Amino acid sequence: MGGRVFLAFCVWLTLLGAETQDFRDCARWCPENSSCVNATACRCNPGFSASSEIFTFPTEICDDINECAPPSEVSCGKFSDCRNIEGSYDCVCNPGYELVSGAKTFKNESENTCQGKNHPTSSITTLHEVRGHQSCFCSIREQVPKCRFSSWKFSLEVQKQVDRNVTLRQNQATMQLDWNLAQKSGDPGPSVVGLVSVPGMGKLLAEAPLVSEPEKQVVLNETHQGLLPILLSDVISAFLSNNDTQNLSSPVTFTFSHRLVIPRRKVFCVFWEHGQNGCGHWATTGCSTMGTRDTSTICRCTHLSSFAVLMAPYDVQEEDPVLTVITYMGLSLSLLCLLLAALTFLLCKAIQNTSTSLHLQLSLCLLVAHLLFLVGIDRTEHEVLCAIIAGALHYLYLAAFTWMLLEALYLFLTARNLMVVNYSSINRFTKKLMFPVGYGVPAVIVAISAASRPHLYGTPSRCWLQPEKGFTWGFLGPVSAIFSVNLALLLVTLWILKNRLSSLNNEVSTLQNTRMLAFKATAQLFILGCTWCLGILQVGPAARVMAYLFTIINSLQGVFIFLVYCLLSQQVREQYRKWSKGFRKLRTESEMHTLSSSAKADTPKPSTLHI
Repeated sequence: MGGRVFLAFCVWLTLLGAETQDFRDCARWCPENSSCVNATACRCNPGFSASSEIFTFPTEICDDINECAPPSEVSCGKFSDCRNIEGSYDCVCNPGYELVSGAKTFKNESENTCQGKNHPTSSITTLHEVRGHQSCFCSIREQVPKCRFSSWKFSLEVQKQVDRNVTLRQNQATMQLDWNLAQKSGDPGPSVVGLVSVPGMGKLLAEAPLVSEPEKQVVLNETHQGLLPILLSDVISAFLSNNDTQNLSSPVTFTFSHRLVIPRRKVFCVFWEHGQNGCGHWATTGCSTMGTRDTSTICRCTHLSSFAVLMAPYDVQEEDPVLTVITYMGLSLSLLCLLLAALTFLLCKAIQNTSTSLHLQLSLCLLVAHLLFLVGIDRTEHEVLCAIIAGALHYLYLAAFTWMLLEALYLFLTARNLMVVNYSSINRFTKKLMFPVGYGVPAVIVAISAASRPHLYGTPSRCWLQPEKGFTWGFLGPVSAIFSVNLALLLVTLWILKNRLSSLNNEVSTLQNTRMLAFKATAQLFILGCTWCLGILQVGPAARVMAYLFTIINSLQGVFIFLVYCLLSQQVREQYRKWSKGFRKLRTESEMHTLSSSAKADTPKPSTLHI
């Protein structure tokens, strides 16, 4: 508040002295690449931008606008490309072309006079410039059969078999491969290696999606779903005289020069892959990124196709193997504890009531859900099976959260009626509703999701819900609502309990009450799923810490259930002691019976003397 008053006071002083202040004085605090509007405001120069068009704070920065970045309104015309410069842009002719006037740059399509230059040729390597309308090349041609380009060009090498590596260059890309890959089996004739570049192909494929290998999947923020990767490099196509190019005996290395890479962005070496529905997409299978610098990337692929370099449109984080280990260890321990808890709730007659029934159903749902997660989350090899697993996980986890909601509601109703001796009304109310709500509501949600978009169950890397068109909100929406309601109910319940306990006995230690309430509150936060709110807090500098807390706490939810409802329950501990005594007694009787049988067997029978 004080900072705002001080700021307002400074602005008032500035306005008060505006009449006597020289207009040029505002340029003293306007940032670089900006000019003053009046005595108290500045505006960025053309080609630069800030958070607002007109600003009054000297801390603002005017950043360069990349006019060439997609979606770009700049049109340079054929045989040319856009090049960003500070505060503006230039159009330049593609390599192999030049302006008729001899100039190096121009500003728009109307000034484009790019035409092909003559290139030297040799008996080994020839660079072709083919003008006129040509169809799209190779696999790309089949994806977009109606597209046509004003030119396409390629580097070509033709030789008889030699024992060496060959290097071809085209525009901003270089290909290196073993010459033996080009030789057809049993063909003594010359071999051919080619590298093709089609001007304008990058703009045509700039909006194509990326399908990454499961092991190369990145952790995506939900708010960025739907954004397409950025095409950094030219699109090139490689071919050999040997038609068997899908599983090469040695990898081919590509080096791409490209625009500046933004730190913390993932760079992918990709190729163009046919889709079963007639559409294509970028893919990473068989291609690996060997190294990335600011303006170049080295790729290595075990097959030939059309290649490029893409960059994620937002900051990404590789999947953390430590989190994976924590998840599997925590869920395995939770499975053991949930099994013990379920057996306790079923067999311990002394504690069986409505509350125990709620605990049992929650334990069973989490037990089956965690088990299916551990066994089937990665079973992506069968599409139908993966979709079924995803749907089952969707239902089981929603059911678990619904039972958490019923737990919180029952806890609240019980606390509110502490002074009531007869709880029959609460029990009847809960028994009538808990099974239809606990298992019926999740079934309705999953049925609607499956009926509307069944193809969005199962992803290439996980048997879970696909993020397209907000489909994951069929799970995140109900879960967010439930843990918010549970948190509110828990806080109200604790407030009621504190007031009731204080009124029952004023001599009870306040410190003791506070400690007990704090412990129960913490335990119920874990059990009722309130800690899932940590998933929302995985942003900014604290994202990694929140990710670890989220994974550790929520994977151990079954442990907390067994600890609070079983180990810390006096009735359950007494029942455990009875079972333990009975087991020891049975074991002792069994041992005594075994010893008795052995003794009888070892006792010698009296001998009979025959005369």
